[in-house]
Amino acid sequence: MTDTTGDKPLWEHSAAELAAGIREKSFSATEVARAFLARVEETNPALNALVDIRAEEVLAQAADADAAVAAGGDLPPLLGVPVSTKINTSQRGYASSHGVAAWADAVAPDDAACVAGLRKAGATLLGRSNSPAFAVRWFTANDLHGKTLNPWHPGHTPGGSSGGAAAAVAAGMTPIAQGNDIGGSVRFPAYCCGAVGLRPTVGLVSSVEPRGAEEFDSPLSFQTMAVHGPLGWTVDDVRRGLHSMVTPDLNDPVGLPVRPPLGESGRVKVAVVHDAGVVEPHLAVSAAVDDAARWLAEAGHEVEEVELPQLGEAARLWSLLLYQELQTMMSEIETFGDDAVRNSLASSFRAAAEIWGEQPTLTDYIRGYARRGTLIRRLQQFLGQERIVLTPVAAEPPFEQDADLAGDARMGELLAAQWPMQAVPVLGFPAISVPTGLRDGLPSGVQLIGGRFQEDLLLHVATAIEARAPRTRPTLSWAQTA
Repeated sequence: MTDTTGDKPLWEHSAAELAAGIREKSFSATEVARAFLARVEETNPALNALVDIRAEEVLAQAADADAAVAAGGDLPPLLGVPVSTKINTSQRGYASSHGVAAWADAVAPDDAACVAGLRKAGATLLGRSNSPAFAVRWFTANDLHGKTLNPWHPGHTPGGSSGGAAAAVAAGMTPIAQGNDIGGSVRFPAYCCGAVGLRPTVGLVSSVEPRGAEEFDSPLSFQTMAVHGPLGWTVDDVRRGLHSMVTPDLNDPVGLPVRPPLGESGRVKVAVVHDAGVVEPHLAVSAAVDDAARWLAEAGHEVEEVELPQLGEAARLWSLLLYQELQTMMSEIETFGDDAVRNSLASSFRAAAEIWGEQPTLTDYIRGYARRGTLIRRLQQFLGQERIVLTPVAAEPPFEQDADLAGDARMGELLAAQWPMQAVPVLGFPAISVPTGLRDGLPSGVQLIGGRFQEDLLLHVATAIEARAPRTRPTLSWAQTA
């Protein structure tokens, strides 16, 4: 056996193709693991997307998968499919370092619920993906593991905080990656690297850490906005990752005992929003939205331009609710964080002060959460069960590396540009980032937003965009000439 089937190497296969090939014995899980480990060895030195890769453990998992195939019987859906997990999420026997040097030896006693779901689905856990310290930048670098580069261009961010996950998926190191998202940390990296990234409805994928892990009193914004979600090279990869990560869990303060439907079809109403009253989008960004709208109309969906200023209002609330709570954690970040995260957050707080003033009051905070409920109700009524919203992912193309460290003026621009990223967590809705091709050598894409628990609708519409958008893998030619 070689690491190819036909003229396509194994690392270019989708999760569905890999799982089917292993079940049908077209190739073994061990061959798949070796092919992806070889791809990691080929591409990761240039990108620094994955850390703590233990080849012997990967091959042992693959051997167990091959034994399960030989034994026969029902096989789990991701058997032998390589998946990465993020350094801020517990995986048994691996450090949950959060990119913090002082926590390099904080080995998890067991898997977080979403990782346990992937393991139960038969996935081969191949490596840990890099993230900024404390996962609070749209750029991926930390003093413990170093900087992750964008596979398309090293001068632009791979996104953050799940930048390592997105870079690894785009480069073919894994077909699926686990990430998490409180302000765009799944969707924005997918956009920057030309992958697909899904932020599920809050409560759908459990955020519960394993027993024995250090307990963290999660702020209210974390409970209401933070989610785990999958990244993948294809929409179907993301669909399969989601269904493996969904772990109904009432131990989660916002967990719900539900699972999304497996699929959806039919005509959907698509409301197109270029600008929610925050900042005018870059021409390349508007062009991507126009392309996606045209493709969806061609696919038979009902497409109309609308104005939804409520999305801009939700984005502004994000900078109040999240940043006010992050400021209560600054003593720990100041003690353990690196210079980049400290400087980035300080600049972020000053940018938010331009919106909310230097010292927002408790009344501002309380009224902010009250307004959040009203926005959720109004937008849920607008969406119903058959409408989604098409927006930019960000109002700019992928940012230049470390743009958040370029001064307060630039940080203010970044904060405004990320309104599509910020609005969704405040609402708790699901959203998916879908690539639309390349513009000026960098990935472009759009975001689809749905009502609560409408992941199936988003995946259905995302598939129509994927079917029409030009796709290609990054060649990393810049690394070869560096």
